[in-house]
Amino acid sequence: MDTPIRTMAEMAAAGQAPEILFWVGCAGSYDARAQKVTRAFAEILHRASISFAILGNEERCTGDPARRAGNEFLFQMLALQNVETLNMYSVKKIVTACPHCFNTLKNEYPALGGHYEVIHHTQLLQQLIQEGRIKIKEGGALKGKCITYHDSCYLGRVNGVYEAPRAVLEALDANLAEMKRSRSNGLCCGAGGAQMFKEDEPGRTRINIERTEEALATGATVIAVNCPFCLTMMSDGVKAKDKQDEVMVYDLSELIL
Repeated sequence: MDTPIRTMAEMAAAGQAPEILFWVGCAGSYDARAQKVTRAFAEILHRASISFAILGNEERCTGDPARRAGNEFLFQMLALQNVETLNMYSVKKIVTACPHCFNTLKNEYPALGGHYEVIHHTQLLQQLIQEGRIKIKEGGALKGKCITYHDSCYLGRVNGVYEAPRAVLEALDANLAEMKRSRSNGLCCGAGGAQMFKEDEPGRTRINIERTEEALATGATVIAVNCPFCLTMMSDGVKAKDKQDEVMVYDLSELIL
């Protein structure tokens, strides 16, 4: 992506304020695969002429993994630092490509003085498509392709967002094949609740393998996700099944781009 992305500090110095703060998150900043999603989404925002900025070095982890793992002290420390920074810039609206960041900023920061309108990138993508601010090419690369969609826990069951991601897929002219367990009955990819950062508990099968098997059973050649954790777990599952040459795992923003 050639267009430079501005930080809140740069915009504030120029006496400007963006329409939206793009919260990149730890995965979107540091994980090589998730960085591609960050770039794709930023490119979409540019093409839709949306004024946005990021916090850059001023962005801390939201504290979600710390709280899920039981370290409440660390969570509050990180959260209060972020709230202070966001309030200093008078941030009103935040968009993030990570359901974990989305859930924490939206539902857990108000108790610490952080009151913002927080939307997930799939909700914004749906809105931009509906308003005609981004137009999907007729007969694009995904036309007629069989795609299955994995509901992430923090967007789906925790926040009840099921329709926006599906509306985005509908705009792509692809055939959506739902998994046996989807929507409110969806199965976790295995990474939520800080499980991403620890060894599995003993059991007969890894959750991401079971979920990948459900995805492959649909016959889809593309697995669409909305979360960097799910992206990692489903990609690992596809590799474990030796299907990485036939089945691709993409974030919704990459499919749109």
